[in-house]
Amino acid sequence: MSDLRIDNVVTSGTFSLDGGTWDVDNNIWVVGNDDEVIIIDAAHNAAPILDTVGDRTVKAIVLTHGHNDHITVAPELSKETGAPILLHPGDDMLWNETHPDVTHQDLEDGQQIEVAGTSLTVINTPGHSPGSSVIYAPEAGVLFSGDTLFQGGPGATGRSYSSFPTIIASIQEKIFTLDPETKVHTGHGDGTTVGAESPHLEEWIKRGN
Repeated sequence: MSDLRIDNVVTSGTFSLDGGTWDVDNNIWVVGNDDEVIIIDAAHNAAPILDTVGDRTVKAIVLTHGHNDHITVAPELSKETGAPILLHPGDDMLWNETHPDVTHQDLEDGQQIEVAGTSLTVINTPGHSPGSSVIYAPEAGVLFSGDTLFQGGPGATGRSYSSFPTIIASIQEKIFTLDPETKVHTGHGDGTTVGAESPHLEEWIKRGN
């Protein structure tokens, strides 16, 4: 069992796409130990995230996908910490809508991210968006699911660049194959486990988008 330290920061703001805007609360995850961390997602307000980081070294700012509510302050965090921004290139079009003049490094399926003596694995899980990815910490038994999987079902697929059949396939093939005991830390709201959600797959498929 890893002694990985996981801090949760919740920030509030808006999500905008396809001409609509919604009020949202986002989970940001600061993952590491007393010396170094990675930041998973960069929503709305940099100050509470930086407060949680404190004087620890930030190795990377890892974005689960490119929707604006998850990437709002990524450039500010990068400037303040010197850490690179990582985002799957499948979401470059979303990134460019929000930060057209800022570059990021590509997050790749299967990529290993080392922090605090453990290795986190990037798993591309398209559906909510083409570049949506989850971050798996096997030694800690934790999955950071972004907006791919929530307590009660998959992420929304009713907007541009999203696909319900694709997200169902991603969850079935890439998440529900993990240990059922795996804790799921989501992009919004309360967490869950793989085992708590997997029995409901057929219900979700019948429910549809």
